[in-house]
Amino acid sequence: MQCVLWLTYAKRRMMLDPGFYAPRTAVICPCRGLEQGLERNLVSLCEFDHQNYEVFFVLASESDPATSTVKRVVSQSRVKAHALFAGRPEGRGEKVNNLIHAVSQLPPEFEVLVFVDSDGQPGKSWLRRMVAPLHDARYGAATTMRWLIPNHNNFPTLLLTAWNAPIVTMLGEKGNNFCWGGGTSIRKAVFEQSGVLEEWRHSVSDDYSLTNALDRIGKLVLFLPECLIVSFVDTNFDGLLEFTNRQILITRVYAQKIWGIAAATHFLFCLTFTLGLILTLGDVFAGRPSLHLAGLTFLPLLLASLRSALRVVAVAELLPAYRSQINAQSWIYITIGVFIPFLYLVNFVSSLLSRRIRWRGIRYELVSSQETRVLTPQ
Repeated sequence: MQCVLWLTYAKRRMMLDPGFYAPRTAVICPCRGLEQGLERNLVSLCEFDHQNYEVFFVLASESDPATSTVKRVVSQSRVKAHALFAGRPEGRGEKVNNLIHAVSQLPPEFEVLVFVDSDGQPGKSWLRRMVAPLHDARYGAATTMRWLIPNHNNFPTLLLTAWNAPIVTMLGEKGNNFCWGGGTSIRKAVFEQSGVLEEWRHSVSDDYSLTNALDRIGKLVLFLPECLIVSFVDTNFDGLLEFTNRQILITRVYAQKIWGIAAATHFLFCLTFTLGLILTLGDVFAGRPSLHLAGLTFLPLLLASLRSALRVVAVAELLPAYRSQINAQSWIYITIGVFIPFLYLVNFVSSLLSRRIRWRGIRYELVSSQETRVLTPQ
């Protein structure tokens, strides 16, 4: 039912005309290191059909391997673009440090801030659609989410793709939406009013900290499914666990309620399925009737597959340029996706055992939502 409502909401959002609201907008993109498709990703940020914006690429230092790519994109951009250097972080994440530096450098005439990551490729109308809803004062920010497309069909990459997919439908028309750092827009006045810079001061999480700041002043976050961003991925088992464990630990530290509900849900699912499977196999081997137990055990998996199928249908509609790829890979979400709760369970257990993460080569210890230790020598 939830996926049907989400699909209905997504289709309704697609039909909306973004209108002519075009305030002076700063697109801020923190960068670190080289990644596949980096130049194409950065160029896409300079090709929006929004009429009144500038792009700010922010790195920690000029020694970053991405610097030459960033400078080349800046020099060739048709819109005004800048390369900024924030310095090394102390007591907070490098990404957050880059964002703080960029915001502090902005001229006062910018009315809207848009935060975006360097690993996605938004379409030409993306910025206009991200900014348009902010004319409604009820919303403190507008956000979207990533959709991963695997570059290769190795098992860890497919697992990561399937792991990320359910997060897309966690956000919706109603409920407690949260900001995603790879695609969030906010009026500068609301940004300042909510005290985001103070929230970021000792944080490693740009998006949850931004969400918490907006919660304090009672501002809603609007989810824009029509602005989904495609990100191409390729990983191994180490990269899979590094990414997924990091996301869940950050959620535990900065959004404990979300973490608690999700942990309980996945634990109960995995426990119920495992016990059901053991009892079903026990009846089979003992020659007793087992159809009733098998039905109860596998019905949740069938429902999960149906939800995944509906999600793929919706995303293929939202991303027409990638429809053929998404449809061709639909089997990933329908088959592998049903076992993703077990990977999530591993992530939740990991988040209980350690507060250390690695993010783009830098190790951090998340002492609390108000204290971060940078463990990698700077």
